[in-house]
Amino acid sequence: MHQSLYSKAKQLDDQHWPYRQEFYLPADGQVYLDGNSLGLLSKPAEEAVYRVINDWKTHAIDGWTEGRQPWFYLASTLSRYASGLIGAQQKETVITGSITANLHQLLATFYQPEGTRREVVTEAVAFPTDSYVTNSWVKHGADKIEVSPREDRLLYEEDIEARLSERTALVLLPSVLYRTGQRLDMKRLTEAAHSAGAVIGWDLAHSFGVMPHELHEEGADFAVWCTYKYANGGPGATGGLYVHEKHHHTSPALTGWFGSDQTKQFDMDTVFEPASDASAFQMGTPNILSMAPLIGSLEMLVEAGIDTIRSRSLQLTALLREGINSLQELDNRLQVVTPAACGGHIACSHPEAARIVKALKASGVVPDFRAPDIIRLAPSPLYTSAADVIQAVETLEAILKNRTYEQYENKRGIIA
Repeated sequence: MHQSLYSKAKQLDDQHWPYRQEFYLPADGQVYLDGNSLGLLSKPAEEAVYRVINDWKTHAIDGWTEGRQPWFYLASTLSRYASGLIGAQQKETVITGSITANLHQLLATFYQPEGTRREVVTEAVAFPTDSYVTNSWVKHGADKIEVSPREDRLLYEEDIEARLSERTALVLLPSVLYRTGQRLDMKRLTEAAHSAGAVIGWDLAHSFGVMPHELHEEGADFAVWCTYKYANGGPGATGGLYVHEKHHHTSPALTGWFGSDQTKQFDMDTVFEPASDASAFQMGTPNILSMAPLIGSLEMLVEAGIDTIRSRSLQLTALLREGINSLQELDNRLQVVTPAACGGHIACSHPEAARIVKALKASGVVPDFRAPDIIRLAPSPLYTSAADVIQAVETLEAILKNRTYEQYENKRGIIA
């Protein structure tokens, strides 16, 4: 590697950054670069879980209205934190469900075919759950239009725009593509969808907590996200959804009692009276223990500031990109596929990717693999240091130089 990389890393790590020490970092000096799959546990998140459990122990059923963080209002409290991270009003945001459940809710509500306007436009390389959800609407008569990346693996905004027409009812796209890390121009594509007379929804799985959004200002109709990646909410943490205020008169297609007007919820009326905001799109009783870590983790994101987090993320990914590119002379099969317009991770391709990922893990660096040939490396800005990035690149360099990956099978693990 070039000496300049070490200088850049030192300059970045010399900057005051108090958040790394708030996390439980892996033992034995392991470098964790898989925060785009599961973020690490923070001390504030852990403390929040213990507080909620203590309220359960102390208050039992009265925990819904008593204690430090009454459970009945927890979704609203967390929505206040989340709304600032996505550029939305609090009333447009709710912490609830999972990406899959929330997508089903929102497509059931906003996919409204009329005449020849029956098309759902999406990407051909979507994360599987997004594909499964849209495929379920094909069974109900939707025409699914998939836009494919070009040979460089990138999805071009103009290619998406070319598929929008008077036949388009709904558009569903990711803010950041999960394999390549490419960031789409959300403002441009939202405007294009609306110009075609369609509604547009966004999957923020790979951008929530690592980059700012302007959902309200840009006019996005709806969005979903998870909180276990860059938001560090823990495995299976409760997700979130956003519905623009212009749609708050729209009754959710899938109704449940936690979507009720809270002032009347316990009247036990069998006629559904929805909340007047995005809370109406909730369904069943919230999973309080899956929401508890978010009290600490979202608070930390808000305190750090999403613009500051994004700036640090871009510095770390730029350092990582430069380091990987410096290995080209060693093995020109290693190619960074993530464009300059990126989210929080860097993806590189190599025909031996699955083997290399196994070798990295065995050498103390945790990336992940995505079929058929992608190595993903995510320096999570709250806890990853520039020294971690340098160590990861040095480890990758040694693996390529010594071809130690050859001792592993070129096939993914159970969880890649």
